[in-house]
Amino acid sequence: MATVTYDKATRIYPGQDAPAVDSLDLQIEDGEFLVLVGPSGCGKSTSLRMLAGLEEVDAGAIRIGDRDVTHMPPKDRDIAMVFQNYALYPHMTVAANMGFALKIAGTPKAEIQQRVMDAAKLLDLVEYLDRKPKALSGGQRQRVAMGRAIVREPQVFLMDEPLSNLDAKLRVSTRTQIASLQRRLGITTVYVTHDQIEAMTMGDRVCVLKDGRLQQVDTPLKLYDKPANVFVAGFIGSPAMNIATFDVDGERAKLGEADVHLPPAVASAVKAEGSDTVTVGFRPESLVPTSSEDVGGIPVTVDLVEELGSEAYVYGHPAGPKAEEQSDRMRSDTVIARVEPRMAPHKGEKVTFSVKDGESHFFSVKTGERIEA
Repeated sequence: MATVTYDKATRIYPGQDAPAVDSLDLQIEDGEFLVLVGPSGCGKSTSLRMLAGLEEVDAGAIRIGDRDVTHMPPKDRDIAMVFQNYALYPHMTVAANMGFALKIAGTPKAEIQQRVMDAAKLLDLVEYLDRKPKALSGGQRQRVAMGRAIVREPQVFLMDEPLSNLDAKLRVSTRTQIASLQRRLGITTVYVTHDQIEAMTMGDRVCVLKDGRLQQVDTPLKLYDKPANVFVAGFIGSPAMNIATFDVDGERAKLGEADVHLPPAVASAVKAEGSDTVTVGFRPESLVPTSSEDVGGIPVTVDLVEELGSEAYVYGHPAGPKAEEQSDRMRSDTVIARVEPRMAPHKGEKVTFSVKDGESHFFSVKTGERIEA
């Protein structure tokens, strides 16, 4: 086991001006499960492949433990990779697939059998050891691919969207198995996904990338509670955070008929940067129905109510003519609120919501960076 360090690691593909990964600085602790997440083309898979030795590093360095592996061949890096498409040999049995890398390395046959059996017990694959991959389900094939990585006893596991080929229900159960297995083995793991729910439920820490640049790396809860900028705020969370640009009027932020309280520290920061607007974000669960007579609030006309049993989500649009005129200042023209399912409003109804105290997020319109309240 070992730490992993990206030291200003950069990758520029031939013929491209912009780096696919731009000066990535990242320290992954020994035994940590770190998830790289971001939209398509953000550089997450390239970052993983640079660590694996499958992509060149054009500038900076990558270290595993104390070893500089920047230009080291993949076979010498002591890593094991789990791919999206499993990459199993169809003509070999499960046992042969799991032990193949050890066989190539010249490991004694008895040791191979023992290590394959130990991994099979961990993954509940003992009864499938004599089967070929075509006789297995998608989830079982994924466990075989995991087993092949485990038997090598590497310093680092690398996983590139290993669950994307599974159906939704199986994906949920398999991600739980992978996370608990990693914690039992204690092997440093770097995991790539485009699914932010996967990222939030699996990682000790989550690293958010955009356009090849690191946006924020932190625990899932801190990413959710204190996003560093507008991009992270909008990307992390499902349903997404409501985000819009409000006018600043003293200690009030206003957009059309919407009116929310602005903490003094935020009002001062906005004034100090010479702006009269601020980006405000609030999560669906931070909105509560309130009386239209109360000071402040966000009037919304209900378009759809999504009932999920234990909770319900209201999807609506800002009410009033002023809101319609200023809709271009909202990240989305839909306002989402989580409500009690047995008290959900009806389609077409007008509801005024207020934001719970301390649960608004504020960002600079000029830089997109978080403003602390």
